[in-house]
Amino acid sequence: MEEYAVILVYSTTHALRIEKLLGERGLECKLIPVPRHLSSDCGICVRLRRADLEAARAVIEQAGIEHEGMYPL
Repeated sequence: MEEYAVILVYSTTHALRIEKLLGERGLECKLIPVPRHLSSDCGICVRLRRADLEAARAVIEQAGIEHEGMYPL
């Protein structure tokens, strides 16, 4: 079974932008509801393979998108 991580964001707009940027760079991701044990803020987050987490972090930082955090599932 593949291991995943999530990127928590402050708004749906940020989630959509991150999804688009990661997809453009060939990083598979999906928008999912935020697991309740992590946060009750924004209702969606970005799920991706845990192995892609550092590459995603670089993409997000380069784009200057604020995010709440990145967590393994």
